[in-house]
Amino acid sequence: MRRVSHRIVVVLLALAVASGFALAFAADRARSQQAPGDRTVYVLSIEGPIEPGLAAYLKRGIDAAEGARAAAVLIEVDTFGGRVDAATEIRDLIFDLGVPSVAFVKGRAWSAGALVTLAAEKIAMAPGASIGAAETIPKEEKTISALRGEFEATAETRGRDPEVAAAMVDADVVIEGLIGSGKLLTLTAQQAKEIGFIDLVAGTRREVLREFGFSDARLVDVRQNWAEKVARFLTEPTVSSMLLIIGFLGLLFEVTSPGWGVPGTAGVAALALFFGGRMIAGIAGWEVAGLFILGFILLMAEAFLIPGFGIAGIGGIVAIFASLVLSFRDVREAAFVISFSLVVTAFIVATAFKYLGRSPALGRFILRTSEGAREGYVATPGRQAYLGRVGKTLTVMRPSGTVLVDDARLDAVSEGDFIPKGAVVEVVNVDGPRLVVRVHEEGE
Repeated sequence: MRRVSHRIVVVLLALAVASGFALAFAADRARSQQAPGDRTVYVLSIEGPIEPGLAAYLKRGIDAAEGARAAAVLIEVDTFGGRVDAATEIRDLIFDLGVPSVAFVKGRAWSAGALVTLAAEKIAMAPGASIGAAETIPKEEKTISALRGEFEATAETRGRDPEVAAAMVDADVVIEGLIGSGKLLTLTAQQAKEIGFIDLVAGTRREVLREFGFSDARLVDVRQNWAEKVARFLTEPTVSSMLLIIGFLGLLFEVTSPGWGVPGTAGVAALALFFGGRMIAGIAGWEVAGLFILGFILLMAEAFLIPGFGIAGIGGIVAIFASLVLSFRDVREAAFVISFSLVVTAFIVATAFKYLGRSPALGRFILRTSEGAREGYVATPGRQAYLGRVGKTLTVMRPSGTVLVDDARLDAVSEGDFIPKGAVVEVVNVDGPRLVVRVHEEGE
């Protein structure tokens, strides 16, 4: 019981660390919502991959701008793209913005970055910048059609040519004098200005603000806090998969070994980071982490408190997998990441059992020799004499425990069955110093 309680405490402490990320994020968000005064322009930055952690940062900045009744929001863009689900979330945030929005492409607005840029009311691009190249992954008709519709609707809402936006996604769109068949459209700043797809070509943010009538405004740079940076890293698909693999391996090795050690601590910490990053990014809530804790507690109860494997164990597995699935934005992504993590975990475990025992470096710590009956090693006469004797169990046998035979307290194991305390047992085998017992027929 003490062992189970210790494991549960470790899980709760690890998740408490994750909650610290969330609380710090909330405190920073509250500070950013303090009004700095009239005629302010909030400056947000989209740099690097577009993913859920970036969407959380944009939401915080937009909420702060609306709370301060800012004159406008300037979004500086320089990205190769990223996840479409995060881009559509940012697009909707910009659409719902209660103050004027300006996008300033400083370098590249490719793929998902192009969609975010098109959502702004005004678009400016720096000389040498480019926009477009929104190739879908996977490159399927269904995916292309959905993203093309998103681009067209976004451009049309802001009064821009939807056909130009569609050509950035669909290689079948042909625009005479601009793009031929089989190619995705990417526009330079000058090209975009010439066809009227953007409003301005400018070199600096001050120049952009001056052209749009905000030259006298005070600038408020909303930067990513440390929690958001950590969340962006932890929610990256590759990192998420690695955290799940470490978590699965740690808990698996811990459950199959006595006591609590480094594997279990590493596994719990990895899963805490997995859920903590998603909570900060707004992908998962406390209910998801609570569901995981419930599943873990049920599995521990099944393993150490309840004999056999029944409802508690099945419920624990279901709760854990449900919490993992709910921590993703869609079932398809969840199925891919979780399946990949389980396959890699199984491969690592199989490889470890097969090859690690042969390692010369580990040979000093692993006993490879056996002392069996063929080599002349047999039980001592004192223990051999207990064969066939009848006694009773002094402890629960699951499967090891203590028995009383001929007034002697002896360590023993059952044949794999659960035997309660006080049961009448018979010694059916002697293996070195170990007795093997089963429930005596007359004592069942």
